[in-house]
Amino acid sequence: MTSPLYAVIDLGSNSFHMLITRQLADSVQIVDKIKRKVRLASGLNTDNMLSDEAIERGLECMRFFAERLQDFPKQNIRVVATATLRLAKNRDVFIEQANQILGHNIQLLSGVEEAKTIYKGVAYTSNIQGNKLVFDIGGASTEIIIGENVEPLKAMSLDIGCVTFNQTFFNAGALTLSAFELATAQAKLHINSVISEYQGLTFDVVLGGSGTMQALAEILMHQQKPTLIDYEFLCAIKQQLIACKTIDAISIGGLDGERIPVFASGLAILIALFEVFEVKTLRLSSGALREGLLYDMLPSAKTVDIAALTINSMMVKYHVEQQQSERVTSIAQQLFNGCVDHWPAIVNDDYFVVNAACQLHEIGLLIDFKNQQKHGAYIVNNSQMLGFDQSQKQTLAMLIAQQKSDIDLQYLASQLLPLNTCASLLAIVRLAILLASRRHDKHLPTLTLISDVDSLTLGFEHAWLASHPLIADELRQEVKQFGKLGIKLNVNT
Repeated sequence: MTSPLYAVIDLGSNSFHMLITRQLADSVQIVDKIKRKVRLASGLNTDNMLSDEAIERGLECMRFFAERLQDFPKQNIRVVATATLRLAKNRDVFIEQANQILGHNIQLLSGVEEAKTIYKGVAYTSNIQGNKLVFDIGGASTEIIIGENVEPLKAMSLDIGCVTFNQTFFNAGALTLSAFELATAQAKLHINSVISEYQGLTFDVVLGGSGTMQALAEILMHQQKPTLIDYEFLCAIKQQLIACKTIDAISIGGLDGERIPVFASGLAILIALFEVFEVKTLRLSSGALREGLLYDMLPSAKTVDIAALTINSMMVKYHVEQQQSERVTSIAQQLFNGCVDHWPAIVNDDYFVVNAACQLHEIGLLIDFKNQQKHGAYIVNNSQMLGFDQSQKQTLAMLIAQQKSDIDLQYLASQLLPLNTCASLLAIVRLAILLASRRHDKHLPTLTLISDVDSLTLGFEHAWLASHPLIADELRQEVKQFGKLGIKLNVNT
């Protein structure tokens, strides 16, 4: 029986998107993504009337999408419109025609509804505990949300966006310091008008997934740097844009050509958000509005662990031996629990990626034993892993790539997480894999652990090491590798 298909259409101010998925028994699989740069917001005049040309661009895209929607049950389709159609006084002209073309009614989201749905999309597709501050910069609006786990606590939408700001401050195409300063100042006025609404709410991490932030992450990847966006990087990119002088002349390695027209205006808004909220770093999320709509529509989506489904699906797909993964995971949990209170570089939330690495450490074997670590890391880096943000996915790939043999400290230093955190997590994963290498429950050791700030002492039951001489020898070699990580490994016989 074919799994049901689901379609989510987001009529944004800059682009129209269609996300097509199907729900499998143990995962959500993305079947297709379709995107068209409609730039609807550029068709709004000063009286908030959409031009005939903008309406026709939007309707043409609806005709494209309508062809695909014929294959879906009506109850499996969600079509929503956002900021530009909220603002447009003649929106009914577009919506009525679009409804007829699609054969499905468009839902006009309020700003708060959009913000809350964006937060759900971020929360469902990441696995970060605690309070999250989420930014989403669209074509005609910017959403700001603070939430705890999967529940938004405060959600607001401001009428500032990369398309509308581009028309106001960069319309002539000139990239000047004064244009950036004016755009940033105007954005800060809007943000400061609502900042009191967020007083008393704290956040542990800042996330964003809209086009501006994705473009910045792509630039960082091109530079072979961690995709962690900080204020200094934003200012450096602003200076590069000013040096280009005009939008037509923008040439920055890693910046996709489609993103260029509204990149400067989006950057100005993001700088304002960083300054007002005193943000130090922002991480790229793997979901936003469309994912929030999807998980609201899927049966029982709110009760499932998306990350767990992703891991289980990959284990089945790559024929990972579940029993061996469970052995490695059980030892890793003992090691992590024994170290987390004494190793300052790790916290309880870090076990999420350790657990994933232990379960998926052998996915590369399906390709070939030779270079299986590289194969496994490649699979992770090139897979759509719902439930994992960019940092977690990158760390997972590193743990799989470095699970045995010589440790590459330069590789560890290139991660989003601090080097000492990567070192601590890698130490736990390597030991767990090594101690479970006999691949049988009866050969798992009974461990005693003593950990200190930069050391770990392992104790084994009587004669266990003597009856496992190969593991004992590999532990002696591991002492040298741990030295690279700045951790003293002691083996007490």
